[in-house]
Amino acid sequence: MRIFDPHIHMTSRTTDDYERMAAAGVRALVEPAFWLGQPRTSPASFTDYFDSLIGWEPFRAGQFGVRHFATIALNPKEANDPRCRPVLDLLPRYLDKDAVVAVGEIGYDSMTPEEDEVFAAQLALAVAYELPALVHTPHRDKARGCERTLAVVAESGIDAGRVVVDHLNEVTVKLVRDSGCWLGFSIYPDTKMTPSRMVELLREYGTERMLVNSAADWGRSDPLLTRATGEAMLEAGFSDDDVDRVLWRNPVEFYGQSGRLDLSDLEDPAAVDPETGNSILRGGS
Repeated sequence: MRIFDPHIHMTSRTTDDYERMAAAGVRALVEPAFWLGQPRTSPASFTDYFDSLIGWEPFRAGQFGVRHFATIALNPKEANDPRCRPVLDLLPRYLDKDAVVAVGEIGYDSMTPEEDEVFAAQLALAVAYELPALVHTPHRDKARGCERTLAVVAESGIDAGRVVVDHLNEVTVKLVRDSGCWLGFSIYPDTKMTPSRMVELLREYGTERMLVNSAADWGRSDPLLTRATGEAMLEAGFSDDDVDRVLWRNPVEFYGQSGRLDLSDLEDPAAVDPETGNSILRGGS
């Protein structure tokens, strides 16, 4: 089983996690910029953080054979802090970097007017830099948050197929599926989504445009729950190909739209069509 975790915060994890993930089949991941758990007091702290996402973390991941990519943004929670707003001026410097495959996490935390402005501004950056967008939905009042999210996405002019709306659940899945956006699900020990619930959603809605992530961070979370979801799919009667689509080919397809998803040295001979020589590991079409 090969796994591409499309949303995980490795800054919060240990090298032991990298080792366990590699052993479980995680070969690539995307680390979105996010809230570190306490307020940052100046844009300079974001500069150091962004630098670590495109420098130190890819190096650390590489020690275990894991390919590391990042998304860069001012996160929704800190969009409300006026001390952090100048971070928007820093983003173009990072959105040009080869290892940055999307703008994110953006979206809503408390659905404030400040979050509206920052969300719209960063969707505009995604359009300008021809990057996909990773959108965080609020933990509270999720249905209304998703409706508001999709309205802003539609107003921005970005192609819905270049947007993943994350942290979905049974209440919001149909709304996002019908919008044409990609659907992100965070598998957690206690909250958000479990492997068994995810299997039921895949039974009902299929595997198209579905992304399964661990979103593991500094809170109670588990970077191996992507693997657990794949195993639950197999136990429920899904095929190996279904699991490969959800845990590998879907995230490759989504982030491959950035034109920066180089997975060439991770190619598996078993993943190459013997007649054409084409590999499904490469992003884009």
